Order: sequence, then structure tokens, then C-alpha cells
Amino acid sequence: MDSSLTITGIQTNLHWEDKKANLQMFEEKILSISQPTEIVVLPEMFSTGFSMKPELFAETMPARTGMGGEGETVQWMKRITARKKIILTGSVIIKEDQDYYNRLVWMLPTGQFGYYDKRHLFAYGNEDQHYSAGTKRLIASVKGWKINLLVCYDLRYPVWARQQSSFEYDVLIYVANWPEKRNIAWKTLLQARAIENQCYVVGVNRVGDDGNGIYHSGDSMVVDPLGEILYHKKDEEDIFTVTVEKSHLEKVRERFPFWKDADQFKIITDNE
Repeated sequence: MDSSLTITGIQTNLHWEDKKANLQMFEEKILSISQPTEIVVLPEMFSTGFSMKPELFAETMPARTGMGGEGETVQWMKRITARKKIILTGSVIIKEDQDYYNRLVWMLPTGQFGYYDKRHLFAYGNEDQHYSAGTKRLIASVKGWKINLLVCYDLRYPVWARQQSSFEYDVLIYVANWPEKRNIAWKTLLQARAIENQCYVVGVNRVGDDGNGIYHSGDSMVVDPLGEILYHKKDEEDIFTVTVEKSHLEKVRERFPFWKDADQFKIITDNE
């Protein structure tokens, strides 16, 4: 892998169930980024907020690059990545056949993309009543860095993120709409995922009240493989950029080869 990777996160309030306003806001914020960056991370359901009305806001997208049929948010992501020459990621509401998904889209500046459907649906907030669960992880590759991409509530389920064969990935990204009243869990578990998987962790959350009056404190974080906090911001909007270093990652893994003693296991999903 290349010696470093630069990642930018956008912690911001969202316009409740207003795609046009959110896309305009994010376009302004992304185009305002002046320092070089390679990946820009947006919160969960960044174009709508954490809405339980997929029948009103769901978009379509093709199963693979080049098929056409993208909704407005995916088209917007293509346009922004091409213009800014970045990779852009965040989750949106997608309809596929008769099912709705909370889908993280990983958009490249070439227009190619990958996606991950949120595995763990937030039943406490009735997400499982409106959306279908994903069954496969997405581990992307950038300059030789392997990046595992997950969504919000997935954070509470460490097995889904666990390195399964030495080191499957180097960076773990969570996009979220995580409420302030449970922010201790959010901050603690981000550090735990970094320590147990000996990887960098990036968590990007929203701030402000949503349409249900639920306050979000942000608390976006970047954590190194030892659990050290490289970035943290509470309550305020922010555009932050961090550079993660291969030398530090390799040093931690070589000095503390805990992965050699890990349990062997297999995850069985619903379609197996």
C-alpha cells in the first residue's frame, strides 16, 4: 500500500427529508475543501436524514456500473466525484425490486461504484419494519489500502467487523445518524473496533435535531490502531481531514501480533 491515505469527514446538520437542500449543502461543503484529500465521508442517509418513509424518498440504482437508471443522489455523487476527483461515500435510501435498503454507496471519480447494504437494522427505531438487511460486506481498495465500510448500528456488532484472516482491511469506516443520548456507546465502541482489529477507524456522524426532535451531538472520531483518538468534535459542524500512515499501522501490528491468537469463525447470513 502507499505510505499514507488522506480522508475527509463532513459532520453537519441535515435538512429533514429534503433532498434538494441537502445535496446543495453538501455540494457547497465538498467544493469548499481546499486541502488535498482522497476520500470524503458523509453521514448515514445524508440526503434525507434517518427517515422511515422509504416509499417517498427511495431512489433506484443499477446493480453494476454502466447500466444506467441512477436516481438523483447517485447521479449527484457521480458528478461531484468527477469534478472534485475524489472518492465519495455515505448512505442513501435505495429501492431494489420490492425491497428498500439503507445503502452505503462508494463512488469513484470514474463513475464506477460499489455498495454495502446495512446489515444490522435499528429495530428500536423501527428500521427493520421499513428496510431489508444486507448480507455481504464491502471492502474497498484505495492505493493498496483496504477499507471496510459499515453503517451506524453495525457498530454494536463486533463480529460483523472482525478481521477474519490475518488482516482483511486497514481502515474501518462507519457513517451514522447516532443520537447524543447514546454517544458514550458510540465513542467507546469506535475505539474498541480500532483496538480489537488493529486498524484505523473513522466514524462520521451528523449533528442537530432530526425531524423527530432527536438531538445528535456528532462526536465524529478518527482512532488509530492503538485506540488513540486522532480527531474528535462534539456538537459543532465541521469539515475535518486526517492522514493515516502505513508505517504506524505496520509498526503496531508487528509489535503486537495479537491477531495470531484470534479465534477462527464463520459468519452465517440469512441467505446461507
